[in-house]
Amino acid sequence: VWEIQDRRMRPHPGGFRYHRESHRVSSYYKVCQPLWSPQACAKSRDLCPAASAEGRGGQEGTGWWPLADAPDPSGSLLPPAQGCGASGSGELAIAVALLSTRERRVLTATPSRLAVPLPADIISTVEFNHTGELLATGDKGGRVVIFQREPESKNAPHSQGEYDVYSTFQSHEPEFDYLKSLEIEEKINKIKWLPQQNAAHSLLSTNDKTIKLWKITERDKRPEGYNLKDEEGKLKDLSTVTSLQVPVLKPMDLMVEVSPRRIFANGHTYHINSISVNSDCETYMSADDLRINLWHLAITDRSFNIVDIKPANMEDLTEVITASEFHPHHCNLFVYSSSKGSLRLCDMRAAALCDKHSKLFEEPEDPSNRSFFSEIISSVSDVKFSH
Repeated sequence: VWEIQDRRMRPHPGGFRYHRESHRVSSYYKVCQPLWSPQACAKSRDLCPAASAEGRGGQEGTGWWPLADAPDPSGSLLPPAQGCGASGSGELAIAVALLSTRERRVLTATPSRLAVPLPADIISTVEFNHTGELLATGDKGGRVVIFQREPESKNAPHSQGEYDVYSTFQSHEPEFDYLKSLEIEEKINKIKWLPQQNAAHSLLSTNDKTIKLWKITERDKRPEGYNLKDEEGKLKDLSTVTSLQVPVLKPMDLMVEVSPRRIFANGHTYHINSISVNSDCETYMSADDLRINLWHLAITDRSFNIVDIKPANMEDLTEVITASEFHPHHCNLFVYSSSKGSLRLCDMRAAALCDKHSKLFEEPEDPSNRSFFSEIISSVSDVKFSH
């Protein structure tokens, strides 16, 4: 038996072993080596709706459980019993899944065919910092994991390309928009590093709605010998202080601290697909399906709309924005891509609203090669300037 807890699969100490055939179009669970005997099943028929190998299309001693026959999340652990059919080896092929609260909510939404949610550990975005020493990854669980490149040593001269875990923190949590009855996932869509100005590192991370600025600092020394505080950090009674001493810094184990600096929220109506930091190191832009906003890193409650392709009538909508990127050196230039496969280069010196592009990069479509999938294939997923 496996318990699905915190969106991670782990073996239950007192049950069966099974694995999911994840490469099949329709998901199945393969059950092998059950521990219950037919006699035990007969005593607890309500907990043992076993299926014979012939009835489930499996082999002797194993059984295949289709996903539609998975445990009912409303409360009962197993589907209704159809009799305890034993396989040729006298053992029963049964499975029990204990679902956590989150999976119950997701599974209950589709009672006709239960859908198992994807693991939260799946990586959704990766980004190197400007020196290549740090690599940040974001996953579907809203976590950001930072890896640091190991220095090259004399004993292992080829180990410079290896990265070890440097820090891990929870960037976003699942939210719910009550006005639109919309659940906002915690999945990290994009991560962008800011140019390093001091010993600390800074990065931007975003999910569908909220952008956050994080500061990563190292601490390997701690001050000791305060005059007005004791070793636990509590204030001393001033009457007991009879002499003064100079506090000193003493070495300690390296500690990486991650702290939130800014939260940029309520700037987008649609889902954010990309963020890009400007070369002036003061502003950045974020893009959703129909608009691109310009933010100042020090101002969280206000942004400026620089691109808006939303038509007056949404039925006239023919394309959406898929990605945007600032020029690496010129702070006034940026480019954004669309689902039609076109790239538009814009200059912010021309107008406050860059609806009219300065240059269009588009490959004309060959009518002879047009098919049902042409519009899907032509969509641009990301865009980058060369340095």
